[in-house]
Amino acid sequence: MDARYAALRRAVEATPAVDAHAHSLVAPGSAFPFHRCFSEAEGDVLAHAPHSLSFKRSVRDIAALYNCEASLQKVEEFRRAEEFTSISSKCFRAANISAILIDDDMPFDKMLDMESHKAFAPVVGRVLGIECLAETILNDESFSGSIWTLESLTEAYVAKLKSFSNQIVALKSIAACRSGLEINPNVSKMDAEDGLRKELAGQKPLRITNKNLIDYLFTRSLEISASLNLPVQIYTGSGDVDLDLGKCNPLHLRAVLDDERFAKNQLVLLHASYPFSKEASYLASVYSQVYLDFGLAISKLSVHGMTSSLKELLDRAPIKKVMFSTDGYAFPETYYLGARRARDIVYRVLAAACEDGDLTIKEAIEAVEDIFRGNALQLYKLNAATGSTNHEPARAGDNMSSSSVEEDVLFVRIVWIDASGQIRCRGCAARRFYETTMNQGVGLPLAIMGLTSFSDHPAEGTNFTGVGEMRLVPDMSTICRLPWSRREEMVMADMQIRPGEAWEYCPRNALRKVMKILLDEFNVIIKAGFENEFYLRRKLERDGIVQWVPYENTNYCSATAFDCASSMLQEVYSTLKALGIVAEQLHAEVGKGQFEVALKYTLCTLAADKLIYARQIIKSVARKNGLLATFLPKPDLYDAGTGSHVHLSLWENDKNVFMGSSEYNFHGMSKIGEHFVAGVYHHLPSILAFTTPHPNSYDRIQPNEFAGAYLCWGKENREAPIRTACPPGVPLDLVSNFEIKAFDACANPHLGLAAIIAAGIDWLRRGLKLPQPVEYDPAEYESKLKRLPQNLQESVESLVVDQVLHELIGDKLVAVIIALRKAEIDHYAKNPGTISDLIHRY
Repeated sequence: MDARYAALRRAVEATPAVDAHAHSLVAPGSAFPFHRCFSEAEGDVLAHAPHSLSFKRSVRDIAALYNCEASLQKVEEFRRAEEFTSISSKCFRAANISAILIDDDMPFDKMLDMESHKAFAPVVGRVLGIECLAETILNDESFSGSIWTLESLTEAYVAKLKSFSNQIVALKSIAACRSGLEINPNVSKMDAEDGLRKELAGQKPLRITNKNLIDYLFTRSLEISASLNLPVQIYTGSGDVDLDLGKCNPLHLRAVLDDERFAKNQLVLLHASYPFSKEASYLASVYSQVYLDFGLAISKLSVHGMTSSLKELLDRAPIKKVMFSTDGYAFPETYYLGARRARDIVYRVLAAACEDGDLTIKEAIEAVEDIFRGNALQLYKLNAATGSTNHEPARAGDNMSSSSVEEDVLFVRIVWIDASGQIRCRGCAARRFYETTMNQGVGLPLAIMGLTSFSDHPAEGTNFTGVGEMRLVPDMSTICRLPWSRREEMVMADMQIRPGEAWEYCPRNALRKVMKILLDEFNVIIKAGFENEFYLRRKLERDGIVQWVPYENTNYCSATAFDCASSMLQEVYSTLKALGIVAEQLHAEVGKGQFEVALKYTLCTLAADKLIYARQIIKSVARKNGLLATFLPKPDLYDAGTGSHVHLSLWENDKNVFMGSSEYNFHGMSKIGEHFVAGVYHHLPSILAFTTPHPNSYDRIQPNEFAGAYLCWGKENREAPIRTACPPGVPLDLVSNFEIKAFDACANPHLGLAAIIAAGIDWLRRGLKLPQPVEYDPAEYESKLKRLPQNLQESVESLVVDQVLHELIGDKLVAVIIALRKAEIDHYAKNPGTISDLIHRY
């Protein structure tokens, strides 16, 4: 479609969706096979599933989200390298789902409870299965001695259903899968009683298939749902292998629909009734109680099949009766696939309707809000507050132009951080972004990774010139509206040599690569939490001379300093929260006008992204308040340094395995924890070339500055560069994480974490141990301890000969880092005064 429909595309992508029908996720280690994301095939027929159009397309869709090679094997490798919470967050954020209604009739191995899903969507509702509820009652061991009659079953069933009435948003029937949709609304109690006896005579656990009993439960449930004002979802069309497709045509429901008892019910036909979409559309157009849900039909068909199915639904059905769902199940990827393809197909169908003259663009945009959100909110009586805090419905007029999308969002900032630690962005017009850039990225010269802190030209020795281009491809799981600039969005980006193929110099990919090695070889992931120290300065102009002076002059943890900055800190906290970034502690630091915001730990890859966003938030909120926030390591030689200390912990299957145990406890650490820290300790001099990468960094790493100047480690020793920590709640003989103090904001956090993990991997492979901890001030025994590099030159010299970091991070990328550092050393040695200008760059 042409640019006339840019506003429609924007509305489709930006609307937080209510997922009106889905199933539970499963925990890591579930026996449910991952390939079922892409096909419902089982047994021998599964061998042919990868050759279907939807399977091939879906694997590519997931691979694009994960920025990995487009094969099932590579997708599964990526999943193993990432934490379950990280994968789920990525999928749900990219899907832009604000509420999930979970159908509980499909049991999985290691199925998560309802509450667990609230980590991924603000609102989670339960849909109660009719047949499953009856089976639960009949199979309940506490009733094993009971002699069931239809009357006693009905009494227990009604009581149980009513007890759930305040906990559910709808009922659901799978009669189509058991005995078909030709429901007899007048089934006699005698026939239903006979059906119950036949079921009870069968094998246990009981699975109800008798048509008379199912018809009785169905009609009785409709009566109850009408009294409770609950919608009823009805399985229709194709799906499970055990159903008789001929019995799933929704036209079989005519007898129920014509019965006056059920005229006030609200019946939702699931799965677009595929392949009976036309029949479903007809029913919705002539029966007031019929609504349509197109989950499953979208994502499990070819593009043509999905488009045709939705078009057929809209042939006659009122738009106010058509709803989105993913029919997601077991794996977060199914939710993403359902949402991603639904947005694409809804856009195609509505744009075509505009092209045909069926809709104006204004009406099509209104339809988007109805289909993805409004209809479900009303039908299921959900709180209108469900959904993204960033959502604002797109505005449109009858005469819509390609620029109308900019009435809502003007442009999207595509953000990356270069090898010299500078946060950069390319603004893209929102219309262009949602049409092409979000999938294809934007072109940038290769030289972008060779730029220094003092010049926007590639450093000598990086071998980058003006020749060559890579793609900056948005990671849509990170997109967010800017709370401080409501007509802009921001998204992190990967560097790819072409869409889908990582560039070997990409920092985010370097971190993912070592994370994968750690998981593949040791079944461990690493989480990180950063402390953000920064100075606040105010502008002072006298006689035409501009100075940036301390915002206030009090001391560490000063209540007065906190009070001075309280309104700004509140805004920082709220803005972080709006972007899903948790700030756990805030306080005034040692320096004049210096503060710290400590972030909650999370998976390393997420922690690095969130650190970048946090710095942007702090700088932007400060600027809004007429202040300058700078993260430069040592902006004033006579005041305290500014670090970005990082706390790290090792995890296996959601359990912290850094902590010691009764089996192994080395000063509070497990064996794997000790070996990992030993690797960091051994490689620390060369790690500093990544984590303290600027000449100014070394003005901070001095004795008695709480920055760690000597090569040592200690438990709760804040003068050691590596400190193991025992926060409240952890037994005193154990530690939960370790802190690296030699990390600052001149570092690219992805590269800094990659270097740390690579070092840990080295000594995990070797199984080597740590020396004993230092439990005193290292400066008092400096003759016994080795000094860490006292300048960037010494760190670079260590990195040059550190073959482990070369191998694990990549020779070419490390060579660029070395060349950049040498250029920084040379420039600032010749121009020491120019460092003061860097308060604006960091």
